[in-house]
Amino acid sequence: MPFALYMLALAVFVMGTSEFMLAGLLPAIAAELDVSVGTAGLLTSAFAVGMVAGAPAMAAFARRWPPRLTLFACLIVFAACHAVGAVAPAFPLLLATRVLSALANAGFLAVALSTVATLVPENRKGRALSIVLSGTTIAVVAGVPAGALLGTAMGWRTTFWAVVLLCIPAAAGVLHGVVGKPVQTASGSFTPTLRDELSQLRSPRLALPMALGALINGGTFAAFTFLAPVVTETAGLDGGWISLVLVMFGVGSFLGVTIAGRLSDQRPGLVLAAGGPLLLAGWIGLALFASNPLLLLTLVLVQGLLSFGVGSTLIARVLHASSGAPTMGGSYATAALNIGAAAGPVLGASVLAAQLGTLSPVWVATVLTATALVIMLLAGRVLTQTAADVPVQPA
Repeated sequence: MPFALYMLALAVFVMGTSEFMLAGLLPAIAAELDVSVGTAGLLTSAFAVGMVAGAPAMAAFARRWPPRLTLFACLIVFAACHAVGAVAPAFPLLLATRVLSALANAGFLAVALSTVATLVPENRKGRALSIVLSGTTIAVVAGVPAGALLGTAMGWRTTFWAVVLLCIPAAAGVLHGVVGKPVQTASGSFTPTLRDELSQLRSPRLALPMALGALINGGTFAAFTFLAPVVTETAGLDGGWISLVLVMFGVGSFLGVTIAGRLSDQRPGLVLAAGGPLLLAGWIGLALFASNPLLLLTLVLVQGLLSFGVGSTLIARVLHASSGAPTMGGSYATAALNIGAAAGPVLGASVLAAQLGTLSPVWVATVLTATALVIMLLAGRVLTQTAADVPVQPA
């Protein structure tokens, strides 16, 4: 695999650490800035909203820029937002920095995923995607727990400064590993017009995996964002166990992305048909047995594997289906990921605010996953179609 993929994964690790680290810091942020835990959880949603809006906007704005320039600029803006967030005296300013940093993250990820699609043959996109997304899962395994421990020892603001420092080697890696030429099509000609690329969204082959990816990711984030109170209140463990639970989820997600990356190009139907029902059963199991610490740890590991395995396969399908949109396809995949990441915590916060219990976000994940499975069942073969399977319309 091209060296550039690993440089992109490094940068995604830094950004993933920032995105996910709040799961272990929400109680501390809420206490210092005098807001509820549910309100603090909106920091995750604000980040995801910025990603949803920013991905297509940034991709369209910078579509003629050299990828290396766009990726480097996004990393610098991302670091600056975290520096401001580290000294924010009030919740509204911190919320604003999350939105702005998300715009930078969105631009980076959209261009990165579009770049992935040009670095490897069509039948290896899923594996290449798994390498880049492994940066996110490693962030959950290492970056997020380290951030939680650092936040516990030195305050949550210290974790924001740590992200600023991590952006330095990530930016150097992008400058060293990514070429400075504009993205080109497989034939070597420059890309189609923006209107042509946007017209791809009308295709069911593209719209369907985007919608399903949003539902699966929404369920993942609804449950993941509010794992901390499940650990301390439902399972009755002390705060130190939060980091271990996050590590278990991250290990599972890394395994899920890695395994799915090797299967999603050739056997996407198998991954979805087997992984989808198991994912639903796992959310139900977590909601019923989270009070048992051993079962909680086991189910968190399994759910990390299944949610990222199924989710990354759906995102790989987005990249396959958007091959006619070489500069915007990455933004479609990014939007699919983050529509769910925005909606999930909002729904989780809503059920918590309604005093439905600390496990209510897990039930939200159950409902969203069940909805996705019904749609998969009705969609039939459209979801796993390749470009070669689509009949050519007569002129």
